[in-house]
Amino acid sequence: MPFVDAIATITFPHKLDQQFVKQYVKDMFAEDFPLVERLIDAFDNTEIRERNFCEPLDYYARHHNFHEHNLEYIRVSLQYSIQAIEECLVKANLDKSEITDILFVSTTGLATPSLDALIINAMRLDPNINRIPIWGLGCAGGVAAVSKANLIARVNPDAVVLIVAVELCSLTFLKDDFSKSNFIASSLFSDGVAACIVRGDNNATKKRIDILASRSKLYYDHLDVMGWDFLDTGFKVIFSKDIPTIIHTHIKDDIVSFLGSHGLDLDAISNFIFHPGGKKVLIAYEESLGLTPERIKNTRETMNDYGNMSSGTVLYVFEKFLRNGFADGYGLMMAVGPGFSSEMVLLDMQNN
Repeated sequence: MPFVDAIATITFPHKLDQQFVKQYVKDMFAEDFPLVERLIDAFDNTEIRERNFCEPLDYYARHHNFHEHNLEYIRVSLQYSIQAIEECLVKANLDKSEITDILFVSTTGLATPSLDALIINAMRLDPNINRIPIWGLGCAGGVAAVSKANLIARVNPDAVVLIVAVELCSLTFLKDDFSKSNFIASSLFSDGVAACIVRGDNNATKKRIDILASRSKLYYDHLDVMGWDFLDTGFKVIFSKDIPTIIHTHIKDDIVSFLGSHGLDLDAISNFIFHPGGKKVLIAYEESLGLTPERIKNTRETMNDYGNMSSGTVLYVFEKFLRNGFADGYGLMMAVGPGFSSEMVLLDMQNN
């Protein structure tokens, strides 16, 4: 059975205190955005203490066209993807020559050839690696990638599948967009790079986190809930205030159905590895699933310490479980994203 072997994450040198960012954004918007005084408390309501940024704050105060932002996206993505991969290989005690497949996940920039091709060239990985770039799944991309890696490793028990999730949300910030959605996004989203290795069953280790099953769901008629509006100036964020309500309405039934198809219920889950979409999303998870705050502590603390890094965030949460310890038993990975969609992965997590 395929299993998760190792995860590595990046803390950028420009990680900043949320209160510092709050004041900086307030000063930036004060002259041209009349709602700034009324909305500035959004920074405090996020429960975020620190944000992971790939650039110093002065970068965002300067004017950049889409071409300039995207070139920076490619440069930073390549640099820190390589760093995360090298750290992940050390954790897994693997040589780069052993990688058989690479899945590159992102939604915050564009590259053709895709970033996986750039990574293979720069690291001189096996040129026969199977590569799958995954674009457009937003916050759900990290869980979806684990699901896809599971399918690859089931077909090939010798597989060593490398997942790289890169989201540089800050590079999509539009300095001259004085909309409420852009302002709220400036209080929540940040940057992250994570690498994860999933291995096939012929690579057995003592400590196992087996991938048992996965499920995807697209919710009809919710296409405008989350995503991008592509402008001449860049990516304009779209996210609806209705996201927590949608979670309240649908997610419990979907999780119960998924677990029930494997003879399980919510009480069987020992480790909840959820993507933290924001404070209201976490509350929606707690209320709809009947979870105490302690059950999603790692998810909340990851959001507190890094912000919402889109697809990679759930891998930061997962890495926190690996680093701090987890309970023997079942684990559930969960994220929602554009579409509106959800991704779930069921795990069997054993320390020995």
